[in-house]
Amino acid sequence: MLNISGLENGVVIDHIPAGVSMEIYKYLKLKNVDDEVAIIKNAQSGKMGKKDIIKISGDTSSLDIDAVGFFYPDITVNVIKDGKIIEKKRPGLPKKLVNIIKCKNPRCITSIEQELPQIFELTDAEHAVYRCQYCEEKYTK
Repeated sequence: MLNISGLENGVVIDHIPAGVSMEIYKYLKLKNVDDEVAIIKNAQSGKMGKKDIIKISGDTSSLDIDAVGFFYPDITVNVIKDGKIIEKKRPGLPKKLVNIIKCKNPRCITSIEQELPQIFELTDAEHAVYRCQYCEEKYTK
């Protein structure tokens, strides 16, 4: 059995669907993190069958981990301090997305002014509907 030691300080992103941890790694730009990052793929899970786990040590305040909830709302994020879980949260769908998805409306100001940030706000959580802040174009997952 594989043994990955616990963290003293950092976060553990758990309940990631099996095989998608590298997508989260790329999205969070974890290659730029100077601290230790461990990716565990296809770990046994009673609830999910198999799952992936990402452990990130050190200061993670600059990472937009909550936005990962847009892609995978069932993940859990455990915040570790002094070797203990101090917070356990499920990010769910973020209220606002900045530069994660792009507006597909060709008449939207973001199509012309490409330096503007792509900002979408959650308007219907039940159906995961986001709308462009500028033109209100609907984006559905």
